[in-house]
Amino acid sequence: MTAVDRPLTRTDTAIPGLVIVDLPVHADARGWFKENWHREKMRAAGLPDFGPVQNNISYNDLVGTTRGIHAEPWDKLVSVAAGRVFGAWVDLREGPGFGRLVTAEIDPARAVFVPRGVGNSFQTLEPGTAYTYLVNDHWSPAAEYAALDPADETVAIPWPIPLAGAAISAKDRTHPRLADVTPVSPRRILVLGADGQLGRALRRRLGDAPRFDYADHASLDLTDPDLADARSWRDYAVIVDAAGYTDVDAAETPAGRAAAWAVNATGVGRLAQVAAANGLTLVHVSTDYVFDGAAPAPYREDASPAPLGGYGQSKAAGDLAVAATPRHYLVRASWIIGDGHNFVATMAGLARRGDDPAVVGDQVGRLTFAEDLAAAIAHLLESEAPFGTYNVTNAGTPRSWAGIAREVFRLTGHDPGRVRAVTTAEYNAARPGPTAPRPANSVLDLAKITATGFTPRDGDLALAQFFAADVLIPPKKSGRSRTRRLPRREVGTAESIDAMLDEMKGEW
Repeated sequence: MTAVDRPLTRTDTAIPGLVIVDLPVHADARGWFKENWHREKMRAAGLPDFGPVQNNISYNDLVGTTRGIHAEPWDKLVSVAAGRVFGAWVDLREGPGFGRLVTAEIDPARAVFVPRGVGNSFQTLEPGTAYTYLVNDHWSPAAEYAALDPADETVAIPWPIPLAGAAISAKDRTHPRLADVTPVSPRRILVLGADGQLGRALRRRLGDAPRFDYADHASLDLTDPDLADARSWRDYAVIVDAAGYTDVDAAETPAGRAAAWAVNATGVGRLAQVAAANGLTLVHVSTDYVFDGAAPAPYREDASPAPLGGYGQSKAAGDLAVAATPRHYLVRASWIIGDGHNFVATMAGLARRGDDPAVVGDQVGRLTFAEDLAAAIAHLLESEAPFGTYNVTNAGTPRSWAGIAREVFRLTGHDPGRVRAVTTAEYNAARPGPTAPRPANSVLDLAKITATGFTPRDGDLALAQFFAADVLIPPKKSGRSRTRRLPRREVGTAESIDAMLDEMKGEW
């Protein structure tokens, strides 16, 4: 062995994710002892908590025994229990590093973390060498594997013992050359609720590259008791849960309450179990309804939930399950506005038709445009921000629903005074059927998401852009309403809102 009784250290290599780990080995007259895998210590050293499920040992009688090059769809920690090897690793993953080589000698005092898709191979330098693999998945005939000929001229591995005189299997000798290897594709990202307003915004943000899968309720049902077997979950790296039961008022009925809990609590709990069991990152979208709205200040991420109604209670239960998942982003939003039916579009329609609405004036919060929520989710994943809970809404001065309605009227060229503010009690008294209790204060503190480098867009500016992109033009004397598509643009100041409105006034 090269060293004993040294501290555990890690060395990054030219292949991203491939890490050489020097291990403490304690020796005496009887022999030696080492901790080949110590979860807490290796996590502290920066190695991933990769969740091993199986340990394999390859025993090799002869010097010059050569095995590989094999790339599997799982991570592994390789080491030596006895003897010494020359190790060679080739990046066979899709991307600019394809074909990159790293070599190192391994004895019992050294281990190497080999990420998914990196080809692993070794050649024994001593007789009686025992080579160990600690892996985080079981072999499956349906999985994607890649292999490379150890004699490939492009990679040109400098084997200490020429392959002509090495002990190597006929199968390994017939692996393809690098030019013929199909690169290992990255783990995929699965977006649930793809047919909803946030799901559609995520699709516009992330795109339709092969690594992104989009599932609606018909293709993946969170209430399925067999959810754990619904997909080959090890093929994924991230699940973005944009699905959910969102009929807030119906959740106050017996049938609606049961449906809300089946999806938002039990279903999300199953999804959290899937993520934890397969080492996946789970992104889950929550709501301001988990709070009672009695706080005098914006809600921070660590505020205790106190939901008022059935919908909020079901979401709070799901949040608890997600929070127990090791790799999670719990993204809490309020008053989401997307490209489907929403409050802003409804107010614009009322303004256009000449209706003068009564709108709640004693509930205060901020809008969350679906495009901004999708951008924040992408930012958390791309920046690898610390796992945990993040509030995400648009920024700026909080408004009541009535205040937002008046701004919609103003932006569409109508008299904001036509909007009449009423209390929640007055509004509910005029509505038929069950009505869910709603938090009076839905304002969420944005300091934590801002600290990650994401700056939420100002809500007033976002609202102006919403109408700048697709403007509903009020009827002229003919009584016919028209729609004109204006160019989408970045809006950075209040002055630019006014300029935009001036441009549109000629159409009103």
